Amino acid sequence: MFNLEGTTVQTYTQPIDKDAVKCFFLTLQDRICDALSQEDDDGNFVEDAWKLEAGSGGRSRILREGSVFEQAGVNFSHWFGNKMPASATVHRSELAGHNFEAMGVSLVIHPKNPHIPTSHANVRFFITEKKDEAPVWWFGGGFDLTPFYPVEEDCLYWHNTAKTICRPFGESVYTEHKAWCDRYFFLPHRNETRGIGGLFFDDLNSWGFDASFSYIKAVGEGFLDAYQPIVQKRKATKYSERERQFQLYRRGRYVEFNLLYDRGTLFGLQSGGRTESIFMSIPPLVRWEYAFEPEANSPEAELYKSYLMPRDW
Repeated sequence: MFNLEGTTVQTYTQPIDKDAVKCFFLTLQDRICDALSQEDDDGNFVEDAWKLEAGSGGRSRILREGSVFEQAGVNFSHWFGNKMPASATVHRSELAGHNFEAMGVSLVIHPKNPHIPTSHANVRFFITEKKDEAPVWWFGGGFDLTPFYPVEEDCLYWHNTAKTICRPFGESVYTEHKAWCDRYFFLPHRNETRGIGGLFFDDLNSWGFDASFSYIKAVGEGFLDAYQPIVQKRKATKYSERERQFQLYRRGRYVEFNLLYDRGTLFGLQSGGRTESIFMSIPPLVRWEYAFEPEANSPEAELYKSYLMPRDW
């Protein structure tokens, strides 16, 4: 029904409600922080409110050294700039030189227990303006899951929840945004996906403001529906030092992707963003091992064999 990737961003003269978008993002940040705090008896979010030049600012919330979450960051940011960063105009060269306003919520959760997957979610809104031209706006975002010791029923639940979120917006939306996620969260130098994927989309405005905003709300609110039950199922699972060390090794892939390929990281750095907030996605502990190979027929080998490539769920 909808084929969003590769389409030209449209311009609209209809009014858009930036205040409603910002209110939703702030409320979503509150809701996610509250839910994660309920899952962790020892962890509390600490808020770091910040402001930069030209009115840019946000509130970064970080939970560290909890009993369940080793580190969880849930950030709201609101940016203003007089020139679109290069990372934002790679596929939209016609927007180079435009003023921009960007806002969104971005989160990364690094659990302590290797049997709880790491997860990432992001919902964002952009609007660009140039004298004597109509404003151009779009939404983007999604969520993805990075298990270390995958459980098939968890992976199915994750993707079935994503399907439920997408269904009211068209029968092909899940298929397209799931495939987009598989392509985006891919490490070509390793020839593997970062995890089992989820949803990813960008440049969404062809549905009009109301429908696009409704979808971004469904994705943002649906993240907890997809992730929290998995945390609840796996947080009491016993684990060994071997499993912990494998988790730390696989976290290295997360770092590699974020530093080499992640457009959000590049956008934040190129737009003069707040470094601490940008790099809250990096896990607090991580390790690399030269020429690591999992033991044959081990749970670690199963991750490589069955999960680090696009799959139909």
